[in-house]
Amino acid sequence: METAVTTIRAKEKAAKRKFKHRLMEQRYLLLMLLPAIIWAVLFAYLPMAGLYMAFINYQPKLGSFWTNMFHGEFVGLKWFDYFFSNGDFFIIMRNTLASTLLTLIVSFPIPIMIAIAVNEIKGAAFKKTVQTVSYLPHFISWVIAANIIVTVLSSDGIVNDVLKWLHLTKDSVFFLQEGKYFWWIVAFGNTWKEMGYSSIIYLAAISSINLDLYEAAKVDGAGRFKQILYVTLPHLKPTIVILLILSLGGVLNAGFDQHFLLSNGLNMDYSDVLSTYSFRYGLQNSMFSYASAVGLFNSVVAFIIIVIVNSASKRFNNQSLF
Repeated sequence: METAVTTIRAKEKAAKRKFKHRLMEQRYLLLMLLPAIIWAVLFAYLPMAGLYMAFINYQPKLGSFWTNMFHGEFVGLKWFDYFFSNGDFFIIMRNTLASTLLTLIVSFPIPIMIAIAVNEIKGAAFKKTVQTVSYLPHFISWVIAANIIVTVLSSDGIVNDVLKWLHLTKDSVFFLQEGKYFWWIVAFGNTWKEMGYSSIIYLAAISSINLDLYEAAKVDGAGRFKQILYVTLPHLKPTIVILLILSLGGVLNAGFDQHFLLSNGLNMDYSDVLSTYSFRYGLQNSMFSYASAVGLFNSVVAFIIIVIVNSASKRFNNQSLF
């Protein structure tokens, strides 16, 4: 018995010495990581104390913000009940889910296609040109991107000119004045802006594939299409699954910038989503607690979706985020 206890203690001491040795060995790497940890604590974890605002009737007053908040009238789930019971909930959720899911359907496969197509291009100059052109929209702010979209879709814009030239319509179509077009506009706008940049991850995954696999496929008589089908795509599968889980986790995050900048009084019934709704009530109507409740609802649902999708993927596909 004493021998067993002595052995366990010896192993514990050895593990501690090994841990201390690794800390000293990697001290510079840990020091480089310190700014990121500080940033996460300050801007990701400390602000979570403000979630308490969703359960009180917060009224800004003179003095400290934290004092006003923690001395506010506790109302429990009142703001959540108000959000679920008023007529806005179904409209906001419809717009948010429709816009996000349509964007996901349109934008998710396109970066994969771009990455595969760029990988298949043999000319280095043309390859770099395609990459640069597809990446550029990502670095344009949504303020500029929204103005480009508004100009292109205006009554005398290029889209209406093409439709008239093809005799698909006689009169100009007012895309941004009719709500039925709004979800599609946001979906294709998001795709245009992010497809090139999103393809970088897939290109990195493709570059890690062993070239001997392609040579073996050629020996077996596989052409380019079959090489993509039986070599490239199976090796992209883990990356695709992880990014799909992350994308589904943000299913209620339809994007504030694009909806706020492209919306107007005529398409508001289709453009108002959770982020713009909470902004309008929180900052414009000064209903801070109500806006906090809406934001908390968004975060909780997103977390639940990520856990469910991740568990399903791990069970049926043996691929997961955690």
